[in-house]
Amino acid sequence: MSGEFDIIARYFAPLSSGFAGAFALGDDAASLDATDIVITKDVLVEGVHFRARDPRRDVAMKALRVNLSDLAAKGARPIGYFLGCVWPQNVKEDAIAEFAAGLGEDQDAYKISLMGGDTTVHGQKGGLLVVSVTMIGARGSAGMIRRSSARPGDDVYVSGTIGDACLGFGVSKSEIRVAPAHKAFLAGRYLLPSPRVALGGALAGHASAAIDVSDGLLADAGHIAKQSKVAIEIIADKIPLSEAALTWLDRQDRNEGLARLAGGGDDYEILFTAPAARRRSIEMASQVTKTPIARIGTVSKGAGVQFLDAQGAAIETGQTGFDHFGRHFGQ
Repeated sequence: MSGEFDIIARYFAPLSSGFAGAFALGDDAASLDATDIVITKDVLVEGVHFRARDPRRDVAMKALRVNLSDLAAKGARPIGYFLGCVWPQNVKEDAIAEFAAGLGEDQDAYKISLMGGDTTVHGQKGGLLVVSVTMIGARGSAGMIRRSSARPGDDVYVSGTIGDACLGFGVSKSEIRVAPAHKAFLAGRYLLPSPRVALGGALAGHASAAIDVSDGLLADAGHIAKQSKVAIEIIADKIPLSEAALTWLDRQDRNEGLARLAGGGDDYEILFTAPAARRRSIEMASQVTKTPIARIGTVSKGAGVQFLDAQGAAIETGQTGFDHFGRHFGQ
């Protein structure tokens, strides 16, 4: 079977041809020019995006946060959301109440409201919980930050730290061993990401292109490169890592470990490009929003993504991210 993005391009992108603001499904969100509204949608499925044993409160929060992350990467201010839920046939009301409480907590934290939706129950036993969120945001005065506007000579940046969610997922499946002191941190980074909403707004007018890191740093850099028709070079040693990730990396072959961290998904940081002349503005955006930002590479003429060591040699990466229609990696 073809990969996820090939399937989208072949079967679903043509259905969006009548609406220019959908950008042929080549971006994280759509834009309604007449109303300055930005819209994004993500679906979370039990067993793919969260585990059956995960607290329903945390599942609800993750469903909101992955969508908030998409809006953040577009420089949009979140307003509210539509919610769709398909519950297992044996769902208990306590689980629904816990789920709603999680939604309420994040609504207060991010100043958004539920605007409508639908909820139902599977008709057959064994159905898994499915949560669908459509998030509505307001485009900033500087416009929506697209994936397709990176230019040769731009710097490449990423917020926060990379690879924590990948490790957290690996720990949850007993595939990765980490120091006991780091288990809770990594589990939290996987299940409850922190969307960079404030930073996204501060980047509008300065970033030339942006995407949230959901599929993996290298895969999402590839999305910018493809949409912008440029090449992106990322220096492996410049990728920001947490103490937990650094401790894990010390026990690995360094290049293989860095490739795994850069290929894992679910970080929900913002990967973006900006002209070199905007470096001071980017630094100010980091300071004002209290969000760490690292400059990790450059944009050049060409195509694709190169992952380089400190000497400029290419690092073998293998699978570079998550594909819903291919092999799961980092999810």
